[in-house]
Amino acid sequence: MNVGEELVSSYLKHIKGCDFTQQNLYTPDVQGEIDVVGVNLKDKKVYVCEVAIHLLTGLRYVKDKKPNNVAKLTDKFSKDIEYANKYFPDFERHVMLWSPIIKSSKEESLYNQEKDILQIDAAIKSKYGVSIDFVVNKRFSDCLNELRVFAASKTEELKCPVLRLLQIEEALARHLKQKGSG
Repeated sequence: MNVGEELVSSYLKHIKGCDFTQQNLYTPDVQGEIDVVGVNLKDKKVYVCEVAIHLLTGLRYVKDKKPNNVAKLTDKFSKDIEYANKYFPDFERHVMLWSPIIKSSKEESLYNQEKDILQIDAAIKSKYGVSIDFVVNKRFSDCLNELRVFAASKTEELKCPVLRLLQIEEALARHLKQKGSG
């Protein structure tokens, strides 16, 4: 189980109303996989998501010992978009990067994750006319909190282990608050 992909899948299902989610969807036409795909049939929306949970380093893909964020993710998003365009032509398509930590650097730094995501977005926009929805830093935290609120509102046992953990944490917090300090 990939916890980051579980979080995204749960968010798409419970917050965005997706009827189906699939993790590690292998694309039939090109080599590779999409981390998470969610399909909302009622609203005819499809979400194609890359998930990068790099906690210590922030967003860091490396090739030949050099940062490779822009090339790696531009390539991945290109495949994702081509898949969505081919198999979901009548759906509103959302392309997302989920990453909790995008580190900022000094403006003159050679390797700058914030600049990287802007370059990735520009490359994809230029090639496909699509903007990437970046769920990073504070926005990632906000989405995680939305899931926490959802989990806290449910009394039945949630089957997703990540949501179940959030549900337990919230129930325990309520219990301890009611009892006083302990």
